[in-house]
Amino acid sequence: MLVPVGFVVFVGFDIGWSTLAPLVFRPKVAELLSNTILLVVIGVPLCAALGVGGAWLVERTTLPGRHVWAVILAAPLAMPAFVSSYGWVSAVPSLGGLGGGLLIAVLAYYPLVYLPALATIRGLDPALEESARSLGLSSFGVFWRVVIPQLRLAIAGGALIVSLHLLAEYGAFALIRFDTFTTAIVAQYQSTFAGPAANALGVVLALLCLVLLISEASTRGRRRYARIGSGAARPAVPMSLGRLTWPTLAGLAAVATLALVVPGTSLLHWLTQPNAWQQRDLGTTFVQTIGLSLGGAIAATIVALPIAWLSVRYAGRPARILEGAMYMASSLPTIIVALALVTVTLRLIPALYQTPVTVITAYVIVFLPRALVTFRSGLAQVPVQLEEAARSLGTSGLLTKMRVTLPLMAPSIGAGAALAGLGCANELTATLLLAPSGTRTLATQFWSASSSVAYADAAPYAVLLIALSIPAVAILFISARRRPTA
Repeated sequence: MLVPVGFVVFVGFDIGWSTLAPLVFRPKVAELLSNTILLVVIGVPLCAALGVGGAWLVERTTLPGRHVWAVILAAPLAMPAFVSSYGWVSAVPSLGGLGGGLLIAVLAYYPLVYLPALATIRGLDPALEESARSLGLSSFGVFWRVVIPQLRLAIAGGALIVSLHLLAEYGAFALIRFDTFTTAIVAQYQSTFAGPAANALGVVLALLCLVLLISEASTRGRRRYARIGSGAARPAVPMSLGRLTWPTLAGLAAVATLALVVPGTSLLHWLTQPNAWQQRDLGTTFVQTIGLSLGGAIAATIVALPIAWLSVRYAGRPARILEGAMYMASSLPTIIVALALVTVTLRLIPALYQTPVTVITAYVIVFLPRALVTFRSGLAQVPVQLEEAARSLGTSGLLTKMRVTLPLMAPSIGAGAALAGLGCANELTATLLLAPSGTRTLATQFWSASSSVAYADAAPYAVLLIALSIPAVAILFISARRRPTA
């Protein structure tokens, strides 16, 4: 996991401070730093507000059609950010700048907070909220003082994933010509390969990730989130929205329109053009994408489970340092991850160069946080007392994990694996650089067409990407809506 970080550090030392300093302290870097920081500082709270607010509305209020809205609010996750950007830029060619970047990023990534928040709210004991109301708290007071504190882990984890995506996103921002550290690094690598300017930007981006990791660790806290039993046997009594019903519906309709209808309508327009379905490689591309995505999801699950176990059951500085190391590389642009693996494989293991093994390794490095955050949140809600009871009855540690812990974690394991597989299916840069000759994925073929402004040619690949994403999003949604049985 630290190979890409080591690559950046090694190249930085190889360049030397005398060369690195002028590349870092220049006006262009200040502009990129401003764009990237504003993107995170504004975008993450907006994603958190939309995600938590939407989850609370569909789980704890009398929102009309709330079961339908629960699905609609999760649906943008099936549309990759660069596909949404493609839909927007082909409909509104003038879209760009920080406003355009925030519009696309928030609409694409808020479900990464919405789904864990939905799962957590659904698992809360309604008796706690009822007790708070009986003590005189208003509905807003109950939400702020009772519900929000219990969502800390879900919000912090979702915000971290959104932040890492904002730092590493390339395709969505490149299409609207919004400059961030990642788009600048890719442009530098394309012009000078592993040039010093690109590596200087990579060092700054790695430092930004370190700040995010420290912030997330400090907000996580040490409180317990698990309980014995399922709480009150009755469902929560929904809060009446009253006069806020119609404004709330209008707000949700606006979110759905911006996230789904506008890019979807643009995509449908290009899809109905006469030359839209002339590609002959759609079937092969679809199968190859599925194969690589499944491999990446399985590998990420295998790596993430023991790390999540250490993080939750043996929380402390060593576990947090190890977990932080897992996140560090994920903040780097995928092109740096890919070039680091190219360098290592060519120098140490040439037989692995341009093989599926290297591609899947890159997928694990980039998308491990998706699985790890989900597994960590799920394991935190499994009472350790159940494991202790099983051991007191003579069950071995391994058998306890297999028969007690893993079944209770099953929804989060399915959600984490689906989330990682979804990222693998949509990954672009590493696949271009690392995949064996002749390998095509839906993302690479879509990018090849859309970057050439061949929007009609790109449309079928975009539709297949969405079709491939729907089962993963369905797994995520079902896992989030499943009520815990512990």
